[in-house]
Amino acid sequence: MIEIKEYEEMAMIETTDADRETLGRRLGAIVDGFATLDLIDAGNVAPLVSVLDLHNVMREDVAKKLLPRHEILANAPEQYDGYFQVPGTLE
Repeated sequence: MIEIKEYEEMAMIETTDADRETLGRRLGAIVDGFATLDLIDAGNVAPLVSVLDLHNVMREDVAKKLLPRHEILANAPEQYDGYFQVPGTLE
């Protein structure tokens, strides 16, 4: 069973003795479940990134001609020195 009191102090919460006991038992069971995984010999198992047999499904990165800056900024409500002008966020 895991001692819940020190976790209570870290989280700055209070629980009853009954809740501490229940939480301790439940968390202890979870930790014991993970300890069981230590018994599995996975030394010869190749690491997996995904269980799905997918390859790169993204499109090719192809350079395209962009609009000239003056055309892009033509519709901007405000601009300054060739850039979009936006309201300040820090004061």
